Amino acid sequence: MLDWDDPFASTAKALPDAEAGETNTPAKPAANEQGAVPNVKAEVAPLPLNNVAPVNVDDKRVVNGLTDVNQLAPFKYPWAWEYFLNANKNHWTPLDINMTADIHDYNHKLTLEEKHVYTNVMSYLTTSDILAMRNIGLAVMEKMTAPELQIYQARQVYEEALHTWTYQHCIETIGLDQSEIYNRYRVVPEINQKIQLANRRLDSILRSDMDLTDRDQLEDFVMAYAFFGGIFEGCWFYNGFSPIFALQRRGLMKGTAEQLQYIMRDEVLHASFGIRVVKQIIKEENVVLDPVKIQEMFEEAYEAEKIYTSYILRDPILGYSKEDHIAQFRFIANRRARQLGFAEPFPGAENTLAWLDEQANMKKEKNFFETKVTEYQTGGALKWD
Repeated sequence: MLDWDDPFASTAKALPDAEAGETNTPAKPAANEQGAVPNVKAEVAPLPLNNVAPVNVDDKRVVNGLTDVNQLAPFKYPWAWEYFLNANKNHWTPLDINMTADIHDYNHKLTLEEKHVYTNVMSYLTTSDILAMRNIGLAVMEKMTAPELQIYQARQVYEEALHTWTYQHCIETIGLDQSEIYNRYRVVPEINQKIQLANRRLDSILRSDMDLTDRDQLEDFVMAYAFFGGIFEGCWFYNGFSPIFALQRRGLMKGTAEQLQYIMRDEVLHASFGIRVVKQIIKEENVVLDPVKIQEMFEEAYEAEKIYTSYILRDPILGYSKEDHIAQFRFIANRRARQLGFAEPFPGAENTLAWLDEQANMKKEKNFFETKVTEYQTGGALKWD
């Protein structure tokens, strides 16, 4: 049986009562002077009965709602519930994927330039997903006032933790120095500056005392969430896996790339959900965002991406260069801006990595005798334009 005091301890064999010396029999109340056990009865005050009106679905709101946040249905946002159901179809653990070939590839096939790309991409991703987990779990989720939104975001928090486990599993399996890899975001300026930008852009919504009935604070929240869904997850993550996929396309580091394919499909839903929530808040709360601030947000993220890319791809690898990566960022940024209802920040940007979307739309079907059957059921149905 499970030991509830220490669930990781091996189950001990039960001892006979005589050997155990103790039983789990509850202690009896102490007897009084005459030897009789008093009949003790607690005095419990009756609970007040309140006539509470049923939830009116029309009163629900994404933020600033006044309905009972504990009552799931009736839904006002059935699409949010669909996100939750779809998210549960992409379920895996990093242990499901064979990493044996990656160990050999890293030690015997990758060039020094390719190892530089691999280790630094993994270093950035490990920190970013923890930042994403904290942002949703500690900042955004608590400000939602419709439970169907919170339930998907609870799943999102779990997925960010799963992604962090996945990166850790890849790093540990290949035998990289964990202390060195995990500290790069602090000591490598080109990686750190992206993390610092994200912290600054998201810092305002981490405040527990944020008042979303205040128009200025509501605008700050919407801008921060637009950055998170549209840029942090929609551009930086979506584009950030592509150097590893470039290795996969040449038959290298295929286990890691497969792990990232599963993560990418989660991130597709995360970005899509965040964008939809932002648009819903703008509609419900009549928020008007400053186009100049929006343009600055995208340009700032672009400059940070250029600095980062110039470091991880300071030397091009076969079939992939920093010019490809940066141009693709502009293309994806335009896509996210359109989805948010904003003007394109980089008119005329070209799709330099036409194969990237395939990574989110590809079904994962395997030979039953090779590994467990895994198929993502929703990625192919997602439309970004």
